[in-house]
Amino acid sequence: MGQERGNGNREQAAGVQLALQLRRWWMEAGNPPRGSRPTQQALACKLQVDQTTLSRYLNPNHPSTAPLRVVEALHVQLGAPARELERARELCRAALRDSARRQTAAGGPEQTPPSGDADEHEVLPAPRAGGGARWRWSRPALIAAALVVTFAAGMVVQEQFVAREGADVSDGVVGTVASADGTAEAWPLIRMGKEDQYTRGRAVQYLLNSHGHEVRVDGYIGAKTRDAVMAFQRGKDLPADGKVGPKTWPELVKVVGLTSEPFEVRAAQELLNNVGHGGTAVSGKFTAETAEDVKYFQRMQHLPVTGRVDIDTWLALLVRQLPPIKAPDYQRATGPLPAAST
Repeated sequence: MGQERGNGNREQAAGVQLALQLRRWWMEAGNPPRGSRPTQQALACKLQVDQTTLSRYLNPNHPSTAPLRVVEALHVQLGAPARELERARELCRAALRDSARRQTAAGGPEQTPPSGDADEHEVLPAPRAGGGARWRWSRPALIAAALVVTFAAGMVVQEQFVAREGADVSDGVVGTVASADGTAEAWPLIRMGKEDQYTRGRAVQYLLNSHGHEVRVDGYIGAKTRDAVMAFQRGKDLPADGKVGPKTWPELVKVVGLTSEPFEVRAAQELLNNVGHGGTAVSGKFTAETAEDVKYFQRMQHLPVTGRVDIDTWLALLVRQLPPIKAPDYQRATGPLPAAST
């Protein structure tokens, strides 16, 4: 009992330490060279949590129970030092273990502490007293079964990917992402106009550059971007109308993964950074963190979790873009471009 109490005290202290660290990240986000500190309201919107919950995570008067996903997203959004991330992860895991232990001690069901995704863990029900026999698998047996299933699924995914690796991403493939009512999602239509089209517009421009059509990446679809779209369409034997819609998007996007070039990686990262699942660094390098962000998004959208941005992931990213919380850096620095000619 004494040993258990000692462990609880240490892990409760871990929760307080985590709250202190997250609070410090937020407070220091306004220091040079990071720029202005985001409000908790804006930060909560970016992380898709309510403001009260975020305030509790950042309150050092209470042990923080921020999930790992939120801790990692805060690290990116607040520009915290890279060296502090692993320590924050350790504190997060310890704090979540303590939270699960306290709930069990209070009479709640036994829980496995979350690592950031609630659907990654399943708790087996205990046998009913006096009832019929019920199977209860041991953890080693569950792990072994999971490994077998994962290996089999991995072989199928590998075969499918190898078959498509050398082919164009649009070879007979159409998006299969479904909306909440079960209907198929439509590719957004991007066309020339004076308004800023934000992440979708910048994605078009990054992808055009990845195909060798040099255009400025600013989110404004002006005459030069339209002409580049038309040149791309002619090269793909598409109707050259200068609009990026359901026929052009599948030809324009590329499978993005570890060996991809910076332009298409930036396009995917821009979109990932604006779907409300926490921040994604827009670096042009497909890092392990980018792959994890892709996997998390795919899980949330019930897509195959491959860690690569395939055609269905592109479609889901494009249709789930959020309005920007603030004007992007390029707009604040340069102001709107002149209105496009008609």
